[in-house]
Amino acid sequence: MINSISNELKSACILIVDDEATNVKLLERILTGKGFNHILTTLDPRQVLPMVQDNEVDLILLDINMPHMDGYQVMEQLQVESTRSIPPILVLTAQHSQDFRQRALDDGARDYVTKPFDANELLSRVRNLLEVHQANKYMSQENAILDERVRKRTRELEAARNQLRESQLQVVRRLGRAAEYRDNETGLHIIRMSKMAAMIGKAVGMSDEDCELLLNAAPMHDIGKIGIPDAILLKPGKFEPDEWEIMKTHAQIGADILSGDDSPLLIMASEIALTHHEKWDGSGYPNGLMGENIPLVGRITALADVFDALTSERPYKKAWPVEDAVAYIKSESGKHFDPALVEHFLQILNSLMEIRDQYAEPEVA
Repeated sequence: MINSISNELKSACILIVDDEATNVKLLERILTGKGFNHILTTLDPRQVLPMVQDNEVDLILLDINMPHMDGYQVMEQLQVESTRSIPPILVLTAQHSQDFRQRALDDGARDYVTKPFDANELLSRVRNLLEVHQANKYMSQENAILDERVRKRTRELEAARNQLRESQLQVVRRLGRAAEYRDNETGLHIIRMSKMAAMIGKAVGMSDEDCELLLNAAPMHDIGKIGIPDAILLKPGKFEPDEWEIMKTHAQIGADILSGDDSPLLIMASEIALTHHEKWDGSGYPNGLMGENIPLVGRITALADVFDALTSERPYKKAWPVEDAVAYIKSESGKHFDPALVEHFLQILNSLMEIRDQYAEPEVA
């Protein structure tokens, strides 16, 4: 006699497929006698696929020699057309030849019993196949639960990263605004110039990712002004030579403030802070870099910053007409500004003006 069968196995769905009604009844009696309570049967092998599709079948007892479709064709159809996972198949047949047995196993059967069969042997094979199948289902369910936990945790981590990134960007923007306010600038200036810088970057072929970095790094270009004494930074008149030398140190101060971190954003921001006052002809500061030795993001930021500063009104100056500002940019091509960037600047001028208009300074009543 076989060992007792667990209640979990007794509730398994078993599908009996045989064109002989007497065989079906015999199998039903054997299975129900051992407590199996979810038995499906069909005399027509053409019904196997729809029955498997419509039910959570855990085991198929399949005859081989049947009209319309033999057992091999049933297994092939299940493998090709079933949208569910195929349950284990136990082949029952009067064919004793090794060739038939091998073909059945090759076509997908998990086990093979020849007729006439011993009831206890059949039940042992049924139990073994169901135990393996139930274990596989359990592992699949556990894996699905684990996968969902991983997906959930991944979503949570991504949300946390996004929140952290947004917090970092807010800090970055506010730092940029702090520097601008110390220099009688406005928050709208850094919004305009950073958006213009990103647009110029896009025009010259920078990737979307790098343009996004530029958009968020450019606002920190003058962060080093935090380290300049008010007596110099806020002086209304012209700087004395020694004051100008102190003023120029804001580029290095800004780079030092932003350095020491491996974040791509802060690396780019430090590079911009250090180089946005360098000039194409080598007459800029702090290091007198020339031409393409000036990083591209520094050259772009310089152009966007100067254009917006010229066309914006400040307490100490009137806004230049756009035509005059554009003429100045052209005149400084090859001297202050990268000539290639100036060409791109002129090509997208209308789009840059849209940014300028969208984020215009509020009118003072």
